[in-house]
Amino acid sequence: MAGATGLRKRAANQVARASVTEPPLVRGILTAIALIFLVVFLILPITVIVAGALAKGVQFYFQALTEPVALAAARLTLLVAVITVPLNVLFGLAAAWALAKFDFVGKKFLTTLIDLPFSVSPVISGLIYVLVFGAQGVLGPWLQAHDIKIVFALPGIVLATVFVTSPFVARELIPLMQAQGNEEENAAIILGASGWQTFWRVTLPNIKWGLLYGVILCTARAMGEFGAVSVVSGHIRGLTNTLPLHVEILYNEYSFTAAFAVSSLLMMLAFVTLALKHFIEWQHSRETNLTAES
Repeated sequence: MAGATGLRKRAANQVARASVTEPPLVRGILTAIALIFLVVFLILPITVIVAGALAKGVQFYFQALTEPVALAAARLTLLVAVITVPLNVLFGLAAAWALAKFDFVGKKFLTTLIDLPFSVSPVISGLIYVLVFGAQGVLGPWLQAHDIKIVFALPGIVLATVFVTSPFVARELIPLMQAQGNEEENAAIILGASGWQTFWRVTLPNIKWGLLYGVILCTARAMGEFGAVSVVSGHIRGLTNTLPLHVEILYNEYSFTAAFAVSSLLMMLAFVTLALKHFIEWQHSRETNLTAES
């Protein structure tokens, strides 16, 4: 009987392996396709950027990164991200809280509206701000009369970037908070906790990893945004050019090595973002496993 049971177990294992394992030829083709895709769309572009950035030597590479206009573009890029991300965190938290915890008229419309920046071209969104706040726009004469500059200045760049990046935090938090439900918040309120105490001690700890993930995605998009910022910036060197716009200008002026050097800086920021993403996923998985074990 024991021998028959062992044979049945081995047969069942073989059937299970056969049901989830593709034939060797299919596995080889799929692996080859994945490797070709990886080489063509990831490794090759990275290699081209690094080789182009170092084409004239390390000294020229650092010189291109430390030019006044390059430093100004880097400072503006970081400043826009520093302003944009906290605004989107506040919006994302408020939107996720409202959509996940309450039922109200227009809830589906608000959910659809949050996804609007994903469906509208960034160039179109930038053009909308020009048509509203530009010199010939709806509010242009009033802004000029009060000496307020929106378009071709920092406020316009921030507004365009906020619009483009607004869904990232909200879209990470909404499904997470919907899945968690309201039980813990209701229990805290029954025990006498105020609204702020419930948020800080119950809701926020439960969504912290999703929030951090959304912040990372939002920051990466804010620093790399090109289309909307290109329309509202005016391309003023040293004043309204972010790093992506600075790369475009260098490339159009046939300063290819300098363009690749600045591009490598954006590439390094992308790698930092990817590393942070994996770290957060690892921490989340580790915390989940520890909770399950306890």
